[in-house]
Amino acid sequence: MSKVIKCLLSLMMLLVSLTFVSAKGQEEAVENGPVQVEWWALSGGGGAQDPSTEYKKEIVAAYEASHPDVKINLTILENEAFKQKIQVAIQAGTPPDIFHSWGGGVMVEYAKQGMLRDVTDFVNNTLSKKIGLGALGVYGYDGTYYGSPYDMGGVVFWYNKDIFDAAGVTVPTTWDQMLNAVDKIKNAGYTPIALGAGDKWPAHFWWVYLAMRIGGIEAFNAAYGGSGSFKDETFVKAGELLLELAAKEPFQTGFLGSSYDDQARLVGDGTAAMELMGQWGPSVEANNSTSGNGVANLGMFTFPAVSGGKGDVNDVMGGGNGYVFGKDAPDEALDFLNFFLDKDRQIKQIAIEGIIPVVKGAEAGLEGNSAKLAQAVSKAGYYQLYYDQFLPPAVGEVVKDAVAALLAGEATPEEAAAMVDESWQMEK
Repeated sequence: MSKVIKCLLSLMMLLVSLTFVSAKGQEEAVENGPVQVEWWALSGGGGAQDPSTEYKKEIVAAYEASHPDVKINLTILENEAFKQKIQVAIQAGTPPDIFHSWGGGVMVEYAKQGMLRDVTDFVNNTLSKKIGLGALGVYGYDGTYYGSPYDMGGVVFWYNKDIFDAAGVTVPTTWDQMLNAVDKIKNAGYTPIALGAGDKWPAHFWWVYLAMRIGGIEAFNAAYGGSGSFKDETFVKAGELLLELAAKEPFQTGFLGSSYDDQARLVGDGTAAMELMGQWGPSVEANNSTSGNGVANLGMFTFPAVSGGKGDVNDVMGGGNGYVFGKDAPDEALDFLNFFLDKDRQIKQIAIEGIIPVVKGAEAGLEGNSAKLAQAVSKAGYYQLYYDQFLPPAVGEVVKDAVAALLAGEATPEEAAAMVDESWQMEK
């Protein structure tokens, strides 16, 4: 009996102790406040009432409601402003806990600087159960994962079918047909192509795609691997063909100083016939349009073939949008991203942002142009991540500068190619 009493007394003392520890922990939690998670995300380009921003706020509110011990501090930034702000944060050694990333060379550079958290176990044990390893691989390097995509698509042409019909233009499948289409659309009184070259990255899409169609994966691998260079004929020819297009004055007046939002607005308002842009194009067109609805009769086609080129017309340039974790990100940041990467939330994101979802089952929400884009991506034998993301940050910036200089008449195709190669030789 004495043994039983002793056991009961011990158990009571343990319960009192645990209650005290729990109460103390709760008091400390109250005293210290909730865990703070800094989240930097991109704007969808819709101004103060941007649907993308509003949706992110909804997700934050839902998470915080079920996790009162966590506070998600959301910062929304326009594309170029984000790139500048994150560079400052990285240089200061204070990256946010979760921030936007396109993967590739920029992410790898941040990882090499020790600015990212290794989340390999989280990816392998949690995210890989609902996201394919191919998509996740864009956010990994040398066996280590640093984040996850939420969107994987490609850069294609988004075009106004009504303008094409009015101009008597069919979808071009070759470069020569593209040049002819530009002439017909101009004669019909429309701007053939909208381009925000002031932001530079939209313009570099043209040079990269032309190089892909001219030289294929072999040309890029040779330049990247050292058996060739970015001064090779493929990249010079890409510049020559881009100038051939520019000579027809297909872009809006002042395109060299225009922003991407300007580009999207011209297409969304029905002033320009087409733009070369990623999977987010239609939603940004709508958000920036005067009506808020964009083009009612919008079509999509892939970059045309170049006569005599070695590249496959099915090859796609693109990439995804995703998030990586700063070096000091708490576990709560990982849990929040897992919450964000929910099938139903991804389906809702399709309607709001025009994403190509990565969570299994969310593809059921795709239709129309988005479904066509997903099919185009699936056919690609060679999938090239944007040069300004695949290559090291310094080289990516030179690529954009070189293309801008080319379009401005400040560099020849040979000089533009040499600029890129010189930067690559210094960085590799």
